[in-house]
Amino acid sequence: MWDLRDELARREAAGLYRRRRTVDGPQGPVLSVDDRALLTFCSNDYLGLAGHPAVIAAFQRAAADYGVGSGAAHLVAGHMRPHHALEEELAAFTGYPRTLLFSTGYMANLGAVAGLLGAGDAVFEDRLNHASLLDAGLLSRARFTRFAHGDVAALAQDLAASKGRRKLVVTDGVFSMDGDIAPLAVLAETCRAQGAALMVDDAHGLGVIGAAGRGSLEVHGLGAQHVPMLVGTLGKGFGTFGAFVAGEEDVIETLIQQARSYIFTTAMPPAVAEATRVSLRLVQQEGWRREKLQTLIARFRAGAAQLGLPLMDSSTPIQPILIGDPQHALAMSAALEARGILVSAIRPPTVPEGTARLRVTLSATHSEAQVDCLLDVLNELPVS
Repeated sequence: MWDLRDELARREAAGLYRRRRTVDGPQGPVLSVDDRALLTFCSNDYLGLAGHPAVIAAFQRAAADYGVGSGAAHLVAGHMRPHHALEEELAAFTGYPRTLLFSTGYMANLGAVAGLLGAGDAVFEDRLNHASLLDAGLLSRARFTRFAHGDVAALAQDLAASKGRRKLVVTDGVFSMDGDIAPLAVLAETCRAQGAALMVDDAHGLGVIGAAGRGSLEVHGLGAQHVPMLVGTLGKGFGTFGAFVAGEEDVIETLIQQARSYIFTTAMPPAVAEATRVSLRLVQQEGWRREKLQTLIARFRAGAAQLGLPLMDSSTPIQPILIGDPQHALAMSAALEARGILVSAIRPPTVPEGTARLRVTLSATHSEAQVDCLLDVLNELPVS
């Protein structure tokens, strides 16, 4: 095998080395991390449903009824009744005719883009899209164009110049590292005018933002008639695991026939689907979770402004503190941890060079006192 030690050493010297941690117990504001209790602000369990008793109970019942594994791909013998029921309920929730379950969000994006596009087509993506969307564009064999973050005017020029047979514009709804919401209304109108389709990955928006929890499309007053394809993940606001693509009948049937990441993968465990059906109901019935989350976001942003912290512009639970240098971001993360608080340092290539940051994420299960504790500790640290 090759000698990779020098490459790893260079990565560590640049402050770009990544290390795993071992967590015990369910997700929550306080986690046991490497055998130490830490107040945690880096989970995507935005509504606090990952450890909800009703979700856990549904998983346990379904495991007893259906077993743990699905045993096969959806198209063989793995498409079980809980999967089918969840697809129908997600379609009703999102307002699309149909949805299709995938095992992960990464696979949903790969399947959606590569399953619909090929040589002779064109795909256009926001430069700050999630890695799974960028990989999907590259692997689709379509002509791949990236436009500057949120620059709809540049996108319009690219679309007008394109000779692609099919043109697909792809964007995150909520950008996972910046926390901002894409200008979806303008994007949808631009796509309509240019004869392009729009696909939105709302992994960090669904369940979390919008009065009814329907995500960034709801925030912009859009629906299926404006955005032909919607991708959602279940491991964030819904607190479970997996993902789905929502679209018209013909879109979903085409993905069933052509999306390799759907066809050639074992279906998610049926117990996960049953647990998600319960969390989906909680998302719809317990709007207080979103209301509390907004209260905590406002409290954190107000406190950060008083401290002069360089917060990025975000109205979502993702509240990045811009640091710049990766080594300094690591040092700040370590200083927080020494004081009992876990906040991840996000560094290139996850974010552009010069924009390393602390990615603070808030959950409805946090208390105001815990948010104040984070602010108090941040006030003690040198940000610049």
